[in-house]
Amino acid sequence: MKNSGKKAKSMKTEAQRVWKRLRGDRPMTTISIRIPADIIDDLKDIAPALGYAGYQPLIRAYIGRGLRKDLERLDRSPGKALAESLRKRGMSDSVIAEVIAEAKAG
Repeated sequence: MKNSGKKAKSMKTEAQRVWKRLRGDRPMTTISIRIPADIIDDLKDIAPALGYAGYQPLIRAYIGRGLRKDLERLDRSPGKALAESLRKRGMSDSVIAEVIAEAKAG
């Protein structure tokens, strides 16, 4: 029963992360990034064809897509899958943490 609670918490955390991304009123931060001028020109050219109001929303979409892909990949990492498998077999979180720390150390 303990495992289902952790899985529910993980699913809740993922749902919260997705919900935050879907909200239109998310706070924005201004950054400065150097990108070659020809890439910006290409982004400006294709943004309207892809349905974006400008190149900056397109850049945000590209970043978001890549980020979601990496988050999904990391959520399915072999280490995470192993930890879940060990939990299902009754191994405690503290022992799993020790095993992972040991594996990383050496």
